[in-house]
Amino acid sequence: MSKRFSFRRVGAVLKKEFIQMRRDRITLAMILGIPVMQLFLFGFAINLDPKHLPTALTIEDPGAFSDAIVAGLMNSDYFRITHVTRTPEEGEQLLDRGDVSFVIDIPQNFSRDLVRGRTPQILVEADATDPASGTRAVGGFAQLATSALRDELKGPLAQRAQTNPPFDVVVQPRYNPENNTQYNIVPGLLGVILTMTMVLMTAMAVTRERERGTLENLLAMPARPVEIMLGKITPYIGVGVVQAGIILLAARYVFGVPMFGSLLLLTGALVLFIAANLAVGFTFSTVAKTQLQAMQMMVFFLLPSILLSGFAFPFLGMPGWAQAIGEVLPVTHFLRIVRGLLLKGNGFPEIWPELWPLALFMAAAGAVAMARFRRTLD
Repeated sequence: MSKRFSFRRVGAVLKKEFIQMRRDRITLAMILGIPVMQLFLFGFAINLDPKHLPTALTIEDPGAFSDAIVAGLMNSDYFRITHVTRTPEEGEQLLDRGDVSFVIDIPQNFSRDLVRGRTPQILVEADATDPASGTRAVGGFAQLATSALRDELKGPLAQRAQTNPPFDVVVQPRYNPENNTQYNIVPGLLGVILTMTMVLMTAMAVTRERERGTLENLLAMPARPVEIMLGKITPYIGVGVVQAGIILLAARYVFGVPMFGSLLLLTGALVLFIAANLAVGFTFSTVAKTQLQAMQMMVFFLLPSILLSGFAFPFLGMPGWAQAIGEVLPVTHFLRIVRGLLLKGNGFPEIWPELWPLALFMAAAGAVAMARFRRTLD
């Protein structure tokens, strides 16, 4: 072999690498697709200042003043009135179910106290399971309501318009009174960690056997594809439950996260969520040819699961198309379930709207895996 440097030999190796890259289309697609996904998600979908947050109104003192405040809220970019309740109890139920982010209560005798020179109170109850989602909205409410009342405070009441504001805003953060971000992040980590580990382990299950040459023995067994899939993913359900137990113990005794809901309900939701992710991983294993490809596909699935589920950024701050994608992901529904169970003490009726999408996703992912599973090596 010649010791001289040869551009011809470099060119031959370079040509070989380009041919290999062209043949490995999955890896090439991931290399190009992941940066594009990150660009669009961070550029368009991520918004740290969510607006048009669903809001419920409890008006116990109808009148000109309350009408002015309602009109101001309707013209605001931060609040979107979706419910009008008759009693504070109805507003609490909406917060428990996660239907609204705020309940604004205009109490009895609000107009009378305002006219008599007193300083009435307006109660703003906020769902603080995600402390960052409505901070700016709550901060701007007093100024918004004061501006809305200026046109009503005329004549003898004009002096009240100079008081800024002529009322007190009492903010009551529900489910997380101290606005502790750990109460939001740690339960969310449960969903993210399980998504990463369950999808990765199952995605590599079949590809590992293909690389080691043991897939022939598996295909020679008199077992149906669904039986092979169940045999592959069932052990990992136990692994996932153990992982979840460790995370929940750390959440309770290290981070002090409260646990008000039923652990039995949480266990059932956990098993369903784990099974949904394992079905995704098994689907990836039927596509990937190598363990490296399986790992790349896991990353491609994990990125939107973190960014579009409401774990890292406020879900309601995303545009409609991003929320639509997020609603398809199982981790989005699981985060609502685990936060509702741990922080709100929700029961089965409150978490059912999030359970059935998980079951539907699991069934769809399993059906795709079965359709793609081949009993041949090619």
